[in-house]
Amino acid sequence: MNNAKTPGIVAIVTLGLTLSAILGSWLQERSWSQDLLAQAGSIMHSVVAQMPQNSNPNIKINPQILSAQTRFSLKLFQAISQQNQGKNVLISPTSIALALSMTYNGAVGETQQAMAKAMELQGITLADLNRANADLKAVLQNPDPKVQLAIANSLWARQDFTLKPNFIQLNRQFYGAEVTNLNFTDANAVNRINGWVSQNTRGKITQIVDRIQPDDVLFLINAIYFKGAWSQPFDPKATQNKPFYRAQGDNRPVPMMSLQEDLSYLSTEQFQAVSLPYGDKKRMRMDIFLPHKSSNLTSFTKTLTVQNWQNWLKQFSTREVALQFPRFKVEYGTELKPVLSSLGMGVAFTHQANFANLSPQPTLISQVKHKTFVEVNEEGTEAAAATSVGIMVTSARIPVEMVVDRPFFYAIRDEQTGAILFMGTMTNP
Repeated sequence: MNNAKTPGIVAIVTLGLTLSAILGSWLQERSWSQDLLAQAGSIMHSVVAQMPQNSNPNIKINPQILSAQTRFSLKLFQAISQQNQGKNVLISPTSIALALSMTYNGAVGETQQAMAKAMELQGITLADLNRANADLKAVLQNPDPKVQLAIANSLWARQDFTLKPNFIQLNRQFYGAEVTNLNFTDANAVNRINGWVSQNTRGKITQIVDRIQPDDVLFLINAIYFKGAWSQPFDPKATQNKPFYRAQGDNRPVPMMSLQEDLSYLSTEQFQAVSLPYGDKKRMRMDIFLPHKSSNLTSFTKTLTVQNWQNWLKQFSTREVALQFPRFKVEYGTELKPVLSSLGMGVAFTHQANFANLSPQPTLISQVKHKTFVEVNEEGTEAAAATSVGIMVTSARIPVEMVVDRPFFYAIRDEQTGAILFMGTMTNP
């Protein structure tokens, strides 16, 4: 690459929104932290990816790529959580993977190899990756009458910035990408981009770009929106304020929801876990892992390997569970560049970056911004970012008690594909 010329700046923004039934008014009173995402105003290229209207359960997704995405999800979460011990963390691995995959279509040589290492894509062809991502989007769309799931991708390119035709074609074909060329010096350019963001997050995020810098040439944005009603809702009348014991040793009162139902449950020497299904089909689930009092969340996250994750999910069985679980909401934002660099793709952020398949002009990635929000309440979960369970028939069972009154890990996943839509740690509801 010719390093004599100042490279154009590409910014990647990923958004995960998990919103609950009581969330609407709360969000209308607040704007998303503009300072966090406005920093992403240094790269623009927009792809609007609208998924098909209905999920197609007959599509078979390449298992090699699903496995790679699970490995990437878990190692990325481990790296982020290690840097944020004692804090609430929430990421959407699917959102991040899709945004990076679109960018990967432009990478060449050492840059492509570095991204492949970070994303666990060694030995996987670009064609197979793109096809699997297209299939995943199709399968995830509208998975249940009581679950809404939408994915949108947008690329906004500076008017005088040249994109390779094949880069545009691949992202349009496999990611539903609508490429918009925009005059970045126009005073209305920021409003155009923020208008798309607001439209594709159903008004939940109204501003993502504050200003456009002179070197900005491309903004790549991915958003995932999820809203699911519990298959077995909590009774709001049973919710009571109870103490939540934080890692610092103190406690604070939180609204603790209560539910006693037959649920998928797992208990090991390290933790208790329960899987709460969404909707009629129970395909989407929130898995809650509560480390025993003799352990802690930091020790648990270190065990989040692919082998352990897959083994744990296989070991759940149906039990009557008396569950107490806090009602909570959390907003999280992070710059992923340091973590992705530690995972091996640092060259993509330097002047040695080679995105020759993206543009004939030298370019590098300056930022990878990630923003998420989740709220969980008695009715379910709303977010913007299938194995059957054996039923045990017994009599006079004593329900197992699970009181989630201390830091815990949770994930929202699709049981059919194994895709992890969201994963987080809650230390302070």
